[in-house]
Amino acid sequence: MPTVETTLWINAPVAKVYAIAKECERYPEYMKAVVSLDIIERDENRVVADWVGLVKQFNLKVRWTQEDLWDDATTSSKFRQVKGDYDKMEGTWTFTEENGGTRFDQFLDYEYNIPTLGPLVKKLVLYLFRTQLEAAAEAIKKRAE
Repeated sequence: MPTVETTLWINAPVAKVYAIAKECERYPEYMKAVVSLDIIERDENRVVADWVGLVKQFNLKVRWTQEDLWDDATTSSKFRQVKGDYDKMEGTWTFTEENGGTRFDQFLDYEYNIPTLGPLVKKLVLYLFRTQLEAAAEAIKKRAE
């Protein structure tokens, strides 16, 4: 299964960056690829939400329900698709103090099977996942700095 890993340094304290990331219901305000995000369940550090994302390059909307488990002690989050358009989607976000700011690490493990996809299209899908993760990190960075 393909995986994507990204790292971005943000010139803001971990607590601030983590707090911004944890407010997932606000993503549609500043993340262009998030069309909508509706919270279904929320308790202390668990959020279940219905997502609609936009793959701009194909003008394609993707829908899924995601569970996020936030860990305030480690300033990290584990997430996974509960149901939706992907065959599998799960990963982690980790926020670590580094050089007076925050290192934001993302890891995504996904499977998105379309029977007619050839190797070239699978590489394009991998590229699109990477650019979406990078765009999300940049959006959080811009909001935090």
